[in-house]
Amino acid sequence: MRYAISMLALLNVFSLAGLTRADEPAQKPAKLDTQLHVTLDYLLYLPADYDAKKDWPLVVFLHGAGERGDDLNLVKKHGPPKLIEQGKAFPFIVVSPQCAKNNWWHWQLRELSALIDDVVAKYKVDKDRIYLTGISMGGFGTWALASYDPDRFAAIVPICGGGEVLAAARLRQTPIWAFHGAKDPIVPLRRSEELINALQKNNPQAKLTVYPEAMHDSWTATYDNPEVYAWLLEHKRTSATAP
Repeated sequence: MRYAISMLALLNVFSLAGLTRADEPAQKPAKLDTQLHVTLDYLLYLPADYDAKKDWPLVVFLHGAGERGDDLNLVKKHGPPKLIEQGKAFPFIVVSPQCAKNNWWHWQLRELSALIDDVVAKYKVDKDRIYLTGISMGGFGTWALASYDPDRFAAIVPICGGGEVLAAARLRQTPIWAFHGAKDPIVPLRRSEELINALQKNNPQAKLTVYPEAMHDSWTATYDNPEVYAWLLEHKRTSATAP
């Protein structure tokens, strides 16, 4: 009898609660309005003849997984930062951010976009000549960031990377020159092939260079090739892709 009375009392409580909330919606609309706080260390290279009176091309370089951490000297191990450290002069601004330990570039797309915004605001960057390149994890990051913001980049050079075909489909008008080693044991060649093959149906400016004997390091030969930089600088963001 006590159990029956208790259950009846409980039902009455639920009934009363339902009556008091009868005029209220089950779900209320809400809104989050906040700002993204970004902390990102990076190397900045300005040409020796940098002149703030004219616009300069910008190359963004994304390093691989082995260079993550809080020591920017690690970023100088490969790619344009390595060549700059060796004394090579480039006719463009180079920005080389460092990914934090245990993080990945494809998790930091908003942060990378914010970095580019900040560099454009602080330096004389030609917004129609912003280029993106990266190796391994940075190759994946190149595909991801370009797909995330397809109207930003005039051309991209992803090296031994990969990505999502559906996301990369947004790059229908972006010039792309991908590179990969045929014998890569870390990131299989097919990861680049599947993206380029899918894009070439609608993007004649997507191409892939395969090094027949190269393993994972397909970046040294690529960044040592002056034709790669000449190819980048040939491209400007067109009116069709500009926001």
